Amino acid sequence: MSGEVVRFFRPGPDDTIWAVVARVGKASRVAEIYPSRAAALADRDWREQQVRAYAAFLRSCRRPVPCYSVAPIRRADLPRRWRPLPALGFLQG
Repeated sequence: MSGEVVRFFRPGPDDTIWAVVARVGKASRVAEIYPSRAAALADRDWREQQVRAYAAFLRSCRRPVPCYSVAPIRRADLPRRWRPLPALGFLQG
């Protein structure tokens, strides 16, 4: 090694936001965004609780159950006309 420091790209604090990502099958969408990871994790937990509460109903309707995760993203990566999704809103289309 030449003593060179290798830095990975990380968006600056002004550009980094935390996204709650909804996944159903291979499709995924940003459900909500937050300035902090803690807020995004709290929202993800709430969404998962809502899905658990309606899991039997979703199965009886033969609807897939969404999975939620949290990931850092850049504001520029949001779709131009992005809007937040309700907890089960991903299933509407």
